[in-house]
Amino acid sequence: MSFAQPLWLWLAPLALLPFLSALHHGNAYSWHVLLPGDALSRCLHLAIQVTGALAILLLVAGLAGLFRGQYAVERTGHGASLVLLLDRSRSMDDSFAGRSPAGGEESKSRAAVRFLEAFIGSRPHDRIGVAAFSTSPLFVLPLSANREAAAAAVRASALPGLAQTHIAKGLAMALSYFPDDPAGGNRGIVLVSDGAAVIDPDSEALLRRSFQQWHPHVYWIFLRTAGNPGLFDIPPPSEDTPQARPERYLHLFFESLGIPYKAYQAENPEAVRQAIADIDRAEKAPLRYQEIHPRQDLRGLCYGLAAWALLALLMVKRLEIRL
Repeated sequence: MSFAQPLWLWLAPLALLPFLSALHHGNAYSWHVLLPGDALSRCLHLAIQVTGALAILLLVAGLAGLFRGQYAVERTGHGASLVLLLDRSRSMDDSFAGRSPAGGEESKSRAAVRFLEAFIGSRPHDRIGVAAFSTSPLFVLPLSANREAAAAAVRASALPGLAQTHIAKGLAMALSYFPDDPAGGNRGIVLVSDGAAVIDPDSEALLRRSFQQWHPHVYWIFLRTAGNPGLFDIPPPSEDTPQARPERYLHLFFESLGIPYKAYQAENPEAVRQAIADIDRAEKAPLRYQEIHPRQDLRGLCYGLAAWALLALLMVKRLEIRL
């Protein structure tokens, strides 16, 4: 608890006034011994004084701007800390047929966004972060339990794409989310991309160390364009090079890391839905996380309680009988 305008607290001693002055009219008696002892009256008198003091304190607290600061509540559930790593290259704006969407067609990016939004909404206990990549990595949203923010971050990825695909920088960005993540449970990266690029040896060595340090689960939803080579196709020896088949070599790189990894080759929106549903079923481990509650203004509560206290005093005053 804290106060936005603490100078008003100098008025708090006014709460002693009900104990220093009578709140009711007195009656004179020739000899007080004639009056029998009345414990109930003494209790009511004290209650009236306390109510008056409480009303003053509540009014002062309201004027001082009482509020409860941001706080965290530890929760437990079933889920994971997941980073959604989204491809923002221009090719993601094309349909699965490899052309600009026409008629009832849907671009690869919009199909992915549609199912990822449903995925986010169905997992109330996950901590979800969002990153994107094209020529450079884009930090979009840190790991958070805020579903609305995660959904908005994913929707932003459906905007027109940028330039090329630099997958190494994107993976490094996704891995950078985990050092600051205090939650237990599984950590995972969901890569949504329709292509890859050659990873240079230095970047590959750095990525390998980071993957082995944090040991995340990796899911690659490969949005395959019609006519393009697939992840699992074995090319002729003359074409089996990282430059000719970067997607295949990225797939082999993930397999060589010794971490839980699964690739999905999606050739239409329904295949994207099935891949995301499979990830949803897989990531159900116990998870401990913190739920952040924002600052809460309590002035309205103070004024409301003060009004009830004053109303009670007014009713007592109306019931007073003068002799």
